[in-house]
Amino acid sequence: MKIKQLIGDRFKERPADCVIDSHVLMLRGGYMKYVASGIYSQYPPLRRITRKIEQIIREEMDALDGQEVQFPVALPAALWQESGRYDTIGSELLRFSDRNGAPLVLGMTHEEAAVQLVREYGQSYAKYPFFLYQIQEKFRDEARPRGGLIRVREFSMKDAYSFHTSQEDLEAFYQRCLQAYERIFARAGIPEVISVASDSGMMGGSLSHEFMLLTPVGEDSIALCGECGYRANLEAAECIVENRRDEQSQPLTLTGTPGAHTIEEVCQLLHLPREKACKAVAYEKETDGGLVLLFLRGDLEVNETKVTNFLGCGIRPASLTEESGLHPGFLGPCGLPDGLTLLFDRSLENANNLCCGANREGFHYTGLDLRRELGELRYEDFAKLQDEGICPRCGRRSISISRGIEVGNIFQLGAKYTEAMGMRYLDREGNFHFPLMGCYGIGIGRLAASVCEARHDEFGPVWPLSIAPWQAHLCAVRAENPDVKEAADRLYGELQAAGVETLYDDRPVSAGVQFSDADLLGVPFRVVVSPRNLREGYCEIAARDHSFTQKVPLAGAAVHLLGLI
Repeated sequence: MKIKQLIGDRFKERPADCVIDSHVLMLRGGYMKYVASGIYSQYPPLRRITRKIEQIIREEMDALDGQEVQFPVALPAALWQESGRYDTIGSELLRFSDRNGAPLVLGMTHEEAAVQLVREYGQSYAKYPFFLYQIQEKFRDEARPRGGLIRVREFSMKDAYSFHTSQEDLEAFYQRCLQAYERIFARAGIPEVISVASDSGMMGGSLSHEFMLLTPVGEDSIALCGECGYRANLEAAECIVENRRDEQSQPLTLTGTPGAHTIEEVCQLLHLPREKACKAVAYEKETDGGLVLLFLRGDLEVNETKVTNFLGCGIRPASLTEESGLHPGFLGPCGLPDGLTLLFDRSLENANNLCCGANREGFHYTGLDLRRELGELRYEDFAKLQDEGICPRCGRRSISISRGIEVGNIFQLGAKYTEAMGMRYLDREGNFHFPLMGCYGIGIGRLAASVCEARHDEFGPVWPLSIAPWQAHLCAVRAENPDVKEAADRLYGELQAAGVETLYDDRPVSAGVQFSDADLLGVPFRVVVSPRNLREGYCEIAARDHSFTQKVPLAGAAVHLLGLI
């Protein structure tokens, strides 16, 4: 293709409000165009990249005996009501009605559609196991789209669903799919992606993994152990604490703390370390608005995913009014009104001599001993694992927290959806069972953006050959020179005949403009024909990653480049 015919412009200026490099470069390079918040159109270079990613995925899914299907984008709400997710998922799920008033949703994931597709097919054990996948547009009404294609509302995704008659079969296939994902990311050019244990979230199920590209611009936090190799999303990582109980408990004493609302202010006023504070965090249940008070040690932070999973419903920060009888900044576990849900983090188990709110404006208690004041309590893990914290696997204080972009995920769903939607099969003895499911997702656009994030320099993307929009970028420098134009045209024809995907720049512009555009388009091999090298009968072939530059005779340049590819 000739670059002068390529739809989309390239420019030098950094777009406003763009902080992530991949977002900047993909706008500057003419890969995509903003349409609305979290919604983009793709120009030809990006579409060529995503098609190659899709092909890699198809090859790996087909190698697992996957069968490609396609589900609708718009789905009847009744399917989601069958599974129970219509009411449990919040505003991320876009709900609407057709002209007849029938309620519909825009698919953000397709577990329900997968079960509906094979509910009748899978009525006999003899049909199992089977595995189907699709590459489909989806819509998720994200509250805060960011980073270009890193977090969007409309996106293309490969989602796959496996069906099994035993947990052992599901686990074996799950491992095969995990390895296929590792191959997909390696083939796409980011073999450094790691798999981490994760929270199943709205998908449900017993076990899940996310595939993370570690990068400072990632929005997920990953706990990594440098000693034993443990790795998990911070949402799912267990927080191990060391509780040290003082030999003697002090009496519970009411102490004036006017103007001290935060843990830092209170501990400074009382001359206590934060480890000796009992912190309170107030939430409301999204289901009924009920108040939840969570207590944990003052040096720790709440992991809201753990709280949500424990309660079985969404939560939001509580707005405490005078009518509630609670005093923000002075909340504590003693003397609370009835009707509250009280949660205690295990960092408080067996603790004593703590300070806490006295549930009176301007006052705190010191000498709190939860076991003495409140008796036996249920303690759960509600805290975030911290940097330099204790590893849940090896017990060493060796945890480091890194940032990452989630480029894929896999889940063992069990019978969550098949049971809810009445999908059953008969076994050999004529007994009914609910099949077990796994699901496996990869965001196509996010993967492309993640590769760009990992593979770029100050001038533009450095696309891996496997997914690059073209394999060669031919520049005819001084194309108004008849000899240059003739030689470059001839080489372009030879490259096309040899099957090399070539982008040809024969515009009458300066070499600087040509090379700047070539950097932004990130094609792996740049071929330059110019008056200077033409006089010596060669062209110049350079790698976009700057690993080499070669002078190659024009007569054999196409064959040589094909060999490099």
